[in-house]
Formats: sequence, structure tokens, C-alpha cells
Amino acid sequence: MKNTINHEQQLAVDAAAALKAIARRPDIKMQVEHQPQLYALLQRAAARYVTGEQRAQALEVAELLHGEGYAVSLEYIGENTVSRADCQQATAELMGVLTDLGEQGIGGRVSFDLSHIGLLVDNELALQHVLQLGELSQMYGIELFISMEESAKTAAILDIYRQAVAMYPLIGITLQAHLHRTWEDASRLLAQDTRVRFVKGAYEEPDTLALSRSTELDDRYVQLFELAVERGCRISLATHDESLIDRLLLCSWGGAASVELELLYGIRPELGVRLREQGYPVRVYLTYGQEWYLYLCHRIAEYPPNLYQALIDVVGGQEQAPVMQYRLMKQH
Repeated sequence: MKNTINHEQQLAVDAAAALKAIARRPDIKMQVEHQPQLYALLQRAAARYVTGEQRAQALEVAELLHGEGYAVSLEYIGENTVSRADCQQATAELMGVLTDLGEQGIGGRVSFDLSHIGLLVDNELALQHVLQLGELSQMYGIELFISMEESAKTAAILDIYRQAVAMYPLIGITLQAHLHRTWEDASRLLAQDTRVRFVKGAYEEPDTLALSRSTELDDRYVQLFELAVERGCRISLATHDESLIDRLLLCSWGGAASVELELLYGIRPELGVRLREQGYPVRVYLTYGQEWYLYLCHRIAEYPPNLYQALIDVVGGQEQAPVMQYRLMKQH
């Protein structure tokens, strides 16, 4: 049965599509980067969702959240890198993150886009870099997670993942519930102790390839979760949709090797606090780096009312560091 939406919902959908289109335009991004005043203003809005431009800032937040009982995942923001030298630089930075997390005893997970470390240059280069990261992650016992990108890259991403995880089992994969192909992919990939992260899917795709946001998409997400539980996987449920989370909490988790809820830093921190207080394992996904413009646009696009918060942050700044919002309230 086809879903119907009202005028306000359609406006939100159209606004999200417009923001994603803006985010992908290099000319607009260049204008932002070359206008110091505009750059500084937007950076204030991005600070709600991005820990900073430097690794040390991300590690500081990671340590604080780790101390509060949250698991963490760190991403050095970047994608669609076309220079071999830049891919090597990104890989070196990710190796630095793995090393710092391991030596500081924070543990956690490091996530990345394959297009950041070579996928658009050469598949073999991307695989070589993943294997370098996999060896280091294995040494420190830190999970390494491959993110998912546009559907045109899915086959290549899964092929590289299959080769890498055969050598380094701490490597995980992200699957997008909205893609029609994902059920078949999951059926082939998921096995005992597979590390999988489910997302709804943030990229604009045609109806022939993907579902739009709908109850049908939520149903598919739950079905994928149930399949992963049945296969004994280690599962991260990455969503801020509270109604979907409530459905997932009612499912049986008994067959899974582990299950956690994953939330993006700065998005619904009160939800993370509530889930932690209820005893559920929660991971906070932290990002850092200079490529925050695209990330900010996506955070606003996926929930257009975030635009109001961005305007408040631009005009007045933030009253406190976002990480403080995750501190658990003491029970009296």
C-alpha cells in the first residue's frame, strides 16, 4: 500500500533533497571555504555535530564519553578523494587514530569511507589501504568499520570488504536498509560473529534502486535485524528514529553475539542518555576533520528542523560543549 504524506511532510522531503544537492555542489563548498566570515559562522553550527578539525579534539571527546560508559566510533571525515597522495594521507591519519585509541586505552571503533582511501583511484589501492588498517586494528583489538556510500559503489565496497575480512575479522561492514539489493547482500554476507552496522540510508537513490522513508523501510530494517540476530552477528543499530528503536527493543536479541544502539554525536543526546539509563549499550559516532561542510549539510537534511538549531548556533553559539549533554543524570 502506497504511503501518502501531507504538505508539511512533503516540504520536509523537498528541503532535505535541496540540502543534499547543495552539499554536493563543489562551487558552493568552495565559496564557503574562501569566505572567512561565512566559514566561521557555519563552523559554529557544525560544532554541534563535529568534534573539531583535529584528531586531538576527537580523542578528548572520545575519552570523556568512554568514561561515561559509552562505546565510541571515530571517523576522519572525507570521501571521493581522487588523488593518490591524498588517499595515502587519509590512510596515515586513520592509522594514527587507531594507534592513539589503542595506546590511550579507549578502544572503540574506527570508521571510514572507502572512497576516502582509494576507491575512486584504484580498487587495489583501496584494498591495500584497508589491509594496512586491518593489520593495525588487529594488533590493538580495535574494530574497523567500512561505511556504505552511493549505490553505484556498493558492489566494489562489498568486494573489498569480503577480501579484507577474510584476513582481519575485526573489520565490519555497513548495510543500507533502503537499497533493494541489501536483503540479498545480507543473506550472503551475514554469518556467526559478522560485524554489521545497519543504517536506513542517507543517499538519494531512484525508486528502482531504493525505498523512500516509509513504514515499508522500517519493516525492512527490522527484518534485516532479525536476520542478523538469527545468524549470530555483532550488530550496531544506527538510527535516531525513536519509533523504530522502540520496535527493535521489542525484538528478541537472544541469538546475536552482541547488539548495540549507535547514535551520531550531537543528534538526540537525550535519547542516548535515556537508553543508557535503561541499560542498553550505546555507541556514539564521533567525526572530526576539515571536511565538515558536507557532514553538516547531511545532518540538517536528514532532519530539516535541525536548520533551526543551526541558526541558533550561528547567531548565539553554544552554551556548553555538546559532549556535556551526554553526562548521565545522577539518580536520587
